[in-house]
Amino acid sequence: MINLVTDESGVLLPVKIVPGASRTCYRGELDGRAKFAVAAPPEKGKANAALIAFLADQLGLRRQDITVRQGATSPAKTLHITGIDADELRRFLTINAG
Repeated sequence: MINLVTDESGVLLPVKIVPGASRTCYRGELDGRAKFAVAAPPEKGKANAALIAFLADQLGLRRQDITVRQGATSPAKTLHITGIDADELRRFLTINAG
């Protein structure tokens, strides 16, 4: 189960990104993290930007509503998402599980 944490300004989402995929998509849960395949290389923040763009589009948020809180250069990272609550985010993850 993905451990979503709510703070005073949003939700913390632990993620695992797999860059260089043929398309960007949500692939389910892995070791307590939301796993995403990202169609961008792991260089100069391109994979992070692709993940943020994908999530913003899928959740109906602005890109600036999603930031990398921890692990900017690691495949395992924590995103901070504002404009959505934990229940809405969990619903999205459940409906779109690969």
